[in-house]
Amino acid sequence: MTHPFLQQQREGAVLVVTMNRPETRNALSDEGIVEEFEALCAQVNADLSVRALVLTGAGSAFSSGGNLKTIRQTMGSGLGEPANSRYAYRNGIQRLPLALCNLEVPTIAAVNGPAHGAGNDLACMCDMRIASERAVFAESFVKLGLIAGDGGAWLLPRAIGMAAACEMAFTGEPIDAAQALAWGLVSRVVAPDALLPTALQLAQRIAANPGHALRMTKRLMREGQHTRLDTLLEMSAGFQALAHHTAEHEAALDGFLNRRPAK
Repeated sequence: MTHPFLQQQREGAVLVVTMNRPETRNALSDEGIVEEFEALCAQVNADLSVRALVLTGAGSAFSSGGNLKTIRQTMGSGLGEPANSRYAYRNGIQRLPLALCNLEVPTIAAVNGPAHGAGNDLACMCDMRIASERAVFAESFVKLGLIAGDGGAWLLPRAIGMAAACEMAFTGEPIDAAQALAWGLVSRVVAPDALLPTALQLAQRIAANPGHALRMTKRLMREGQHTRLDTLLEMSAGFQALAHHTAEHEAALDGFLNRRPAK
């Protein structure tokens, strides 16, 4: 039996999730992987004790994207009629960005190595990205005569802007961690041994804040990418009304006014 793709480790209010199939370089298109991600997101959304999530990869790669050894049979011409491929994407890999973008807690991609194709897009599905010096990023679909079937054309420009996203998508060529930092694809680059400690430290700083406010803040940040200002303001007013009546807010406000840390 194939071992689970996602390995979980709890660090207080932070959940560290490792893609654990180094023999495929953590490819995302194999059977059952999307379902594992969906189950993970449902689990975290239901568990209010989780306040942040760190995603990384086992082995030398973050994720190689699609498994090129099986992609023809599972998603491409091996399925027969083109309509079958359409449904393979809709019912398969496209469920991944929907699940991760609806994940309520802040997410950090700790990119330990190459993130190619859907692996690059997976990193962009996370809210923040920290890269090892060994990380390499590539929107490499065009090299295979393909396009980003997993929503990369929506995700990548929002991460680095249209011009840089077009350069990555039109050339398909990889960029190193330093270039990713310069383009804003990652917020910092660290030595390989420092990657997980750095990501975990940031996650713990995030998780130290009230959980309800964190989840609502993430939702507003996501909605702000595509909604109108007046709509976002109305949504913010509703969320703020909820926040004013939480025990966490009362404790924080009491601590501030009395100059003592909130519990």
